[in-house]
Amino acid sequence: MHELCDIIKRQAAANFINLETAIKTYDRHAPVCGTPAWRYVYHAIHSADKWFFNPFIYTEPDFHEDGMDNPDNHCAAEFGDEFLLDYLAQVKQKTFDYLDGLNDEMLLQKPPQCEYTRYELVLMQFRHISLHTGMLNGQTIECTGKFPICVGPNTLDRLQKGLYDE
Repeated sequence: MHELCDIIKRQAAANFINLETAIKTYDRHAPVCGTPAWRYVYHAIHSADKWFFNPFIYTEPDFHEDGMDNPDNHCAAEFGDEFLLDYLAQVKQKTFDYLDGLNDEMLLQKPPQCEYTRYELVLMQFRHISLHTGMLNGQTIECTGKFPICVGPNTLDRLQKGLYDE
């Protein structure tokens, strides 16, 4: 049985599209709590990469600097938006492949060495991605007066009209 996994996949698709739209519309250098906004983008993507699956068994990507997933920490690297969009696309594909390998019963099980069920991990990342997407969109609205498009699983075609809700 894969009904719940299919529902999660449709909702995840919308979540990833909304974060992608936020990246395409935000001012990457705008300060958010004293940190450039792009650091929050990296934080959100990295969190999805780590916490969607099993944060207790995770290998950092080669480009990751220790602690850079926390926007409050200094880091020497600066990732451009094309890099961030590519990383997001990789995490999106990794997520879909993962969901394709699950069944509904597995959602209520805990991955190895993890204190949360797979379902809890999914819900935590939905909340986290939505929080940061909203934060970035709020910054965009404040700076531009334009509202970035937000899609849902039944309105994925809304982006055909452009990146902003006009």
